[in-house]
Amino acid sequence: MGVLVRTFGSAVFGVNAATITIEVNVDKGAAMSIVGLPDAAVKEAQQRIRAALVNAGFTLPVRGITINMAPADVRKEGSAYDLPLALGILGATDQLPPGLLAEYLIMGELSLDGSVRPIKGILPIALQAKKEGLKGLFIPKQNAREAAIVSDLEIYGVEHLSEVVDFVSGKAVPERTRFDVSEEFYARLNQFNVDFSDVKGQENIKRAFEIAASGGHNVILIGPPGAGKTMLAKRLPTVLPPLNLDEALETTKIHSVAGKLRKGDSLISIRPFRSPHHTISDVALVGGGSFPQPGEISLAHNGVLFLDELPEFKRTVLEVMRQPLEDRIVTISRSKFSVDYPASFMLIASMNPCPCGFYNHPEKACVCGPGVVQKYLNKVSGPLLDRIDIHIEVTPVSYDELSTKRMGENSAAIRERVIKARLLQQQRFSERPGMHCNAQMDARMLKEYCQVEDSGHKLLRTAMDRLKLSARAYDRILKVARTIADLDGEACIGTQHLAEAIQYRSLDRENWAG
Repeated sequence: MGVLVRTFGSAVFGVNAATITIEVNVDKGAAMSIVGLPDAAVKEAQQRIRAALVNAGFTLPVRGITINMAPADVRKEGSAYDLPLALGILGATDQLPPGLLAEYLIMGELSLDGSVRPIKGILPIALQAKKEGLKGLFIPKQNAREAAIVSDLEIYGVEHLSEVVDFVSGKAVPERTRFDVSEEFYARLNQFNVDFSDVKGQENIKRAFEIAASGGHNVILIGPPGAGKTMLAKRLPTVLPPLNLDEALETTKIHSVAGKLRKGDSLISIRPFRSPHHTISDVALVGGGSFPQPGEISLAHNGVLFLDELPEFKRTVLEVMRQPLEDRIVTISRSKFSVDYPASFMLIASMNPCPCGFYNHPEKACVCGPGVVQKYLNKVSGPLLDRIDIHIEVTPVSYDELSTKRMGENSAAIRERVIKARLLQQQRFSERPGMHCNAQMDARMLKEYCQVEDSGHKLLRTAMDRLKLSARAYDRILKVARTIADLDGEACIGTQHLAEAIQYRSLDRENWAG
């Protein structure tokens, strides 16, 4: 008669986890086998466990050991199952009382000396353990603070296999990890390394960023090299409304699954800012791979995705972004499963106006030949530009503005106005689940919420005729004007709001690039 012992691990799919039951049976024979769709890393656990147990002072009897990882039709990936497998083997070979093993979820990679290495995706694992009613977690010490975000769970961070063995045997109890979520979260809510007060001049661009942050609008910056496009984009998260706790947890889950949490970080409390290089592949941007992982647009969830030098990105990379910009979610489909990653982000793009960078420059002459400017702009497709509400021309800062000692308005003051405008939008869309800001309005909502005065209609008609604005510009102007009116606390869109919104459609002017 064999000896059967159960331990519990977890598998991460997308940004959620599923509990894995690990059954260890010892019977006649001399071989160890792992079944239940393990990948190569799980199969290699046999050698790591054998060395770790021997080096930690335990024995591995010459017996037939069969390990089943249920549900058996779900693929198990990675080295994080080493610790629960090793403890299951100790329980099944009578070197450990198995009673407590079934009350805790255990995860961790083993070194050959029995020490425990950190793993990815701990936060969704802890959330699932709480849902399943488990008592607590035994996990690597480096991951313990992240798991302790989840309340009502006993979290024990361990550095060596022997610490778990001592606890289960009743010899010693490791120190429990505790985490005050609200204290940590609110203490770091406004910790930024940059501020809009650092920006000299360029008040019109700061104003455009305030409007973009207030309405959740996507932005494209067009200007010569060195004009400050990247510097301005990096400061946008400082004026966005602060994350709430639910958003912080959701963002942390994504970064946890991707293994992108910085050392010492447990809860992301400021909005992410992602700036991938233009050589990025489409899979790296939207997510995927043979073992799907979140891409840059999901890592920017609840924050900002900054694409510098937009025309240099491969066209296929930019095209795969069109659907996530609309749906705010990415679905990665494979033959046997599909995973969803959230992707609600603000897109900030920057570009030079031409290959040499000096088209429309006030002082330097453009050296690009006829048609080259238009060809360069055509690298960015119309459907992608259609999803960008605000176009801003960035001009170089003069010496007088650069050398002034006077500080500009700081981010905190701008942020206060942004938060007030967002509160108005929350009230407006309170009966529409999933709607948060003006940028998400469709054509039907524009008719309902964007009431324009008669004089405003005349202004719009004149602008469309004289500036040769494209048809797509009409809806965008109304959305941006609605946000400007919200910043002024006005229920109706006035001519002054429309006039300002019309300024932000540079690329739609028929003669912009000659």
